[in-house]
Formats: sequence, C-alpha cells, structure tokens
Amino acid sequence: MSLLQIRNVTQRFGGVVAVNDVSMHVDEGEVFALVGPNGAGKSTIFNLLSRFYTPAGGSITFDGHDLMKLSPDQVPSLGVARTFQNIELFEQATVLQNLLVGRHRHRKTSVLAEAFFTRKVWEEERHHRHAAEQVIDFLNLQAYRDKLIAGLPYGVRKVVELGRALATEPKLLLLDEPASGLSVEETQDMAFWIEDIQKQMGITVLMVEHDMGLVSAVSDRVLALADGKELATGKPSEVQSHPAVIEAYLGTSGIAKGGTAPVRSTAEDAAQKTGDVA
Repeated sequence: MSLLQIRNVTQRFGGVVAVNDVSMHVDEGEVFALVGPNGAGKSTIFNLLSRFYTPAGGSITFDGHDLMKLSPDQVPSLGVARTFQNIELFEQATVLQNLLVGRHRHRKTSVLAEAFFTRKVWEEERHHRHAAEQVIDFLNLQAYRDKLIAGLPYGVRKVVELGRALATEPKLLLLDEPASGLSVEETQDMAFWIEDIQKQMGITVLMVEHDMGLVSAVSDRVLALADGKELATGKPSEVQSHPAVIEAYLGTSGIAKGGTAPVRSTAEDAAQKTGDVA
C-alpha cells in the first residue's frame, strides 16, 4: 500500500526547472532512496514534501491527505519528520532538550495549564521525557544526554538530528544525506539504525543519499534523477546498472565500457560541503 504518492510534480525557480514532471510512490514500511548528481532535484522534492515550496504542477498525497492543502507547520502533525543536509539543531541546548523539541507535536496541554504546572502537565512532561530517553537508548546517545550540541563532534550531531526526528514518532522519515560527512564506521552505524528504524519501529524511510554503498545496503527501491527528470526506478542493483544512470554519472563513454554508476566513498562524501545543491 502506498503511503506517499507523487504525481507529475514540477517545480520551477525562474527559468530553471528543478523537478520536471516526476511521479513516484513510497510503500508503507519500505526504505526508498532518491539518488543522482548534484542539481538533480532530490532535495527540492524533500522541500516540496515539507511544504517549503509549492509545486507549479502535480499532486502530493500522504496517508490519504492532500499535502498541497497544508502549511509547513501542519505537515509534522500527519507524521512526517525530516533531517537536513545542514544540521539544524539548537547549539546552546543539550541533546535531551533538542530531542524534547521533537515531542512538540504531541503536546496537548494549554499554555495556562503549563504556566501553573498542573498535574496533567507534569504527567505529560514525564511521558515526553520517557519517549526522548527511549530514543537516546536506541541511538546510544547516553554519554551525550546532558551535553550542549555546540561541543559535540559532527558525527554525533548527525545522530542527534536523527534522534530529534524519531522523537516525533513519524510514519514517514525523510533523511537528507544521512551519511554526508560521516566516517566509514559512522556510516555503517547509520545503516544499522536505518534498518532498525524500518524493521523494529515500522517507520517508512525516504532518503536522499550520494553514498551508493549505503543506498545498496538499506534500500528496497531507488529512484535515480538527473536534471530534475526521472531516469530509472527499481532495486539498487538494477538502477546502478541502468544505461541512463551510467550516462548521467559517467557520460556515454561509461556505457561503452560497460560501467556502473560509481559507488561514492565516505571519504568523498566528507569532502563535499553539506550545503551543496542536490
């Protein structure tokens, strides 16, 4: 059953067509990856799903809801959470406090009740802290629970941002280049977590990623894009060996040599600035 359905979506920025008549669907419970060179339109699709952009044409449906009728602040209430290429955390807050921000969509108490810190507020706060602690345990962040984000290594910050998204208890998790800037060991850990998120938590995952090693390890299906257009959809091995995908990465000479789309190393990924257009 499709949890997310994108039909004939187009997005323009002036005279540039960033996404050109793209259609795709993500089934409930699967890990689906968007791949392609920089400028392919991958992150633009994420921003459309988050409602930061309104498409020039097409439709986007999530869990039976028309996302085009929602504002960006309403999307998380449906169960959509995301991470970003550029880490977006509160640097002068602790890891626990950042995870508690992810619990905001579940708050049910009023401002007046919180001002007087009623019993209902106290019970709800305890529930949210318990949920945040479960995420901390899941991602092995116990050693960093009470530390400020500003003093943490880059790799740990990436995990904290993943944790904040998980704290929202999403149905669909959007991961924007989760392995960007990570070491080989950290990327392996990320692969394990994505698999556990899918299998243990039952969360559907849609990710943008350049590291084809990670994509191949965790993805059920892959959509390859180039210049805003669809190139191929299928299993990772099928997409990686598709002639149109090879041409987009390597040019026509790559097809003549019988190549496959390159597997990007974590070292190359770390060298890229996380703010590059995707």
